[in-house]
Formats: sequence, structure tokens, C-alpha cells
Amino acid sequence: MGKLYDTLMQDVRFEEGLNACINCGTCTAICAAAEFYNYEPRSIVDTVQTKDDEKIIELLKSETIWYCGECMSCKTRCPRGNAPGLIIMALRSLSQDLGYFVESEKGRQQLAVKRTVGQWILDFGYCLYLEGVGTNMHPEQGPVWDWEQKNWKQVFERLGANYKGDGPGILRKIPEEALDEIRKIFDVTGGTKRFEMIEECSKKKAAEMNLNLDEGIGSEYFQHIYSYNNNQHNREK
Repeated sequence: MGKLYDTLMQDVRFEEGLNACINCGTCTAICAAAEFYNYEPRSIVDTVQTKDDEKIIELLKSETIWYCGECMSCKTRCPRGNAPGLIIMALRSLSQDLGYFVESEKGRQQLAVKRTVGQWILDFGYCLYLEGVGTNMHPEQGPVWDWEQKNWKQVFERLGANYKGDGPGILRKIPEEALDEIRKIFDVTGGTKRFEMIEECSKKKAAEMNLNLDEGIGSEYFQHIYSYNNNQHNREK
């Protein structure tokens, strides 16, 4: 008992986020996610404080830790200065490190985040790569977005941007030496290893689910985790 709790204690976010919870429930009362999801930050902190490895493993495999929007409203209201949002960050990291994230629907979506936002940062230097956000995966963008996708150059010239251009300017092309520095930061901080772990665990889960998983975003497994919803996440009114 307590080995996973000790591991969590090595994460500065956990150390900063948990002082002395008195189980008052103020964090749940102010939580925006708790209004819509089957989610109670108070219960999560209560579970972690048991230091029971089996209960913590249940959390790491659950949907629960992926509901938090990290707005940190909990921090602003807690009478003891706790920050359940930081505790959630530490739990998510541990879930990824141990491969438990693939056991929940929301957790499996980490592969989608990694292959879009994460890969865009490494490839382009931006967390949002505009040409990667098409209406095939984001239909809510509408037909105007389709037009913009075909007319980036004219649109950004009118806005005064330097899209994919050399030199200064908004949305400029990031020099390769700067991208190399970003990749080195990922290497040193453990980001690269985390990405590799997400890929490795996702491939195993895809095989378990009999779904194809190739590179990119077009394979069966990727499309499944991107679009599937079991409709069991929302709080009953």
C-alpha cells in the first residue's frame, strides 16, 4: 500500500496541489465539469488520500480523471489551499506512464491529442496547425472554413500575417534550428518518452480491440477513439 501514492508525491504538481483536504466539497460545488459530468474532485482527492494502490489504480484506469477542464476554479475556493486540478494533472501523467490510460474511453483519446496537437508542435512549432483542422474531422467549422482552407494565402495577406513565410510575422515558418531545440526540450523533459509510451500502449489496445492502427489519423483505431461516445459520461439531471 502506498507505492503509487509515493510516486505521485514525486510530482511537483501533486505536492503543490494537496495540502490537507477536509472533505468539505467546495471544489465539487464550484467545479464546472462536475455540473455536466459524473465527476467529483472531492471524491478524487478523498480516494488519493487513502494511499490505497488498488483504489488509485481504479482512478488511473477510469474516465474520471479525464473530465477536468483544468480551469483551476477549485484552487480559488478551497479553504485549505488545495488544487485538485493539479492533482488531476499528476494522476493523468501517472496513468500515461503506466499505460492505464487506454482502459477508458476518454483516456484513449490521448493518442488523438498526441498525433495532432503534440505532433504539430514538433513538426511546425505551433500547437494548432491550421491546415490540419479540416471539416472532415471538425464539421462544426462549416463551409466557410472549407473556403478558407483553399484560400489561406489571400486570407492571411489581408490579415497582415506571414503564413508559412520566412522572416518575422504572425504564423511565420519556424526555422528548423528552432524546431530542433523544441525537440530537444521534449527529450530532456520526458515528453518524447511520454509520446512513445502513448503510441506503444495505443497499438496494444488497438490489437486487443481488433482495430487497425497505422501512422497518421486515418486508421480504424484513431477514428474510433476520435468519434466514439458511449453516452455514459454526463451527470443525470
